[in-house]
Amino acid sequence: MNSMIPSIQQEQTEETEIDTQLPLLTPVQIRKTNCKHFVALALAGGLAAGLMSATSAWAQSEESEPAPALGEFEAAPLPPPDQPFLVPDVPQSFVDQTQVKQRWITLKTGVVLLGDYTAFNQDSTSVGQVGRQQDQWEARAARLMFRGTIGTDYKIGYLVAGEYKGFETDPPNTWQLTDVSLTFPIGGPANKLTVGKTKETFDYEMVGDAANLPQQERILTPFFVSRNIGLKMNHVLGADQRMTLSYGIFNDWWVTGDSYNNSGTDLSARFTGLFWDQPDGKRFLHLGVSGRYAGADNNKIRYAGRPESNVADNYVDTGNLVGDHALHLGLEALWNEGPFSLLGEYNRAWVSSATSGNPEFYGYYITASWILTGETRPYDRTVGYARRVMPAGRWGAPELVARFSHEDFDDASVSGGKMDKTYLGINWWATRRWKVGFGWGHTWLDRFGTTGNTDSFQTRIQWIY
Repeated sequence: MNSMIPSIQQEQTEETEIDTQLPLLTPVQIRKTNCKHFVALALAGGLAAGLMSATSAWAQSEESEPAPALGEFEAAPLPPPDQPFLVPDVPQSFVDQTQVKQRWITLKTGVVLLGDYTAFNQDSTSVGQVGRQQDQWEARAARLMFRGTIGTDYKIGYLVAGEYKGFETDPPNTWQLTDVSLTFPIGGPANKLTVGKTKETFDYEMVGDAANLPQQERILTPFFVSRNIGLKMNHVLGADQRMTLSYGIFNDWWVTGDSYNNSGTDLSARFTGLFWDQPDGKRFLHLGVSGRYAGADNNKIRYAGRPESNVADNYVDTGNLVGDHALHLGLEALWNEGPFSLLGEYNRAWVSSATSGNPEFYGYYITASWILTGETRPYDRTVGYARRVMPAGRWGAPELVARFSHEDFDDASVSGGKMDKTYLGINWWATRRWKVGFGWGHTWLDRFGTTGNTDSFQTRIQWIY
């Protein structure tokens, strides 16, 4: 995905998050990937998992688990489908039998594999603005993760996730640890302190699992980073778990080689609540607000973003702005009525850059979803977002998606561009782990005194275990 690139830290992603990341230091330029790298990662992941556990502890990743039951903090048991799925998959009985559940340690192994093909059709104005975009296959994400708990009466959670990036990056970076963290309960499971490389507490698109979202890619990536190093607290509020509060402080100076003074410190916070909901869990209204103080790295701030594509070049780009920090505001809402849902977000940034006129930027989107077979994305009260579709019938769950998004990075003396994007897509949630998606998008880019047009066609195959 894209990101506020320089300074405001660290990694860009279009997560899979899944969550893959976009660094705030330099935009990741994705190019063509050799398919053998993707296969090699899958084989390496299988071997690594086998070595990690003599008991063959394969278990599904967090992205594929259902939401906890009301009053609980662990994932609820996955209900069996009405009948076997048309597409073969790992049986749930095998997953249940092979997890490691000892008194002092638990272990779950997860695998995330995403493969994309994207094609572009541009007019001459678009080519002049951003260059010719290349049709290409991409190993979008290939991640291996280990998570669980250590301890008996007091259980410390751990998460280690590594991602294979077998495509060209700048600087070269084929393997990357996306998550390395420990989580400590504070007075009970409703309050948890996480230490390490983890997600910041800002923005629904980023806090949630990317593979759960109706659309294939995020759009508000210029306003957040995928991962950062620091401390964060998560609270689940109320006996009925209707609200969440999370906040954290982050700075990666000691791993980047920068001095502490030259490495920007980020502060973020997010508060969510269920404004109303029904006992069946299929009807609810979620509202949220978040804020972020983004410190500049080496006094430089940059916002850049792609048009909901991981292989496109940056369409909006402010370049490096000399400044000290930026303040970000995020507003979010999710209305769900059975198989229908509307998800919307608004982000705004106030940039402290006197030489650029202290510009203000903003972006928003609204996404409509209809699951034709009647399933609902289950809402997770412990984290304040909805998880992935869990199909019930043999033929899986088809989903229609419509989306409009807008970003504006023109203000004061900055001409970063204005971008509008429409997206129409269909997802087929074939099993609890397999999904195939197709989408068409049209992008209008107003930049350099001209308006360019791009059509993009995206295909995705994902498997989350």
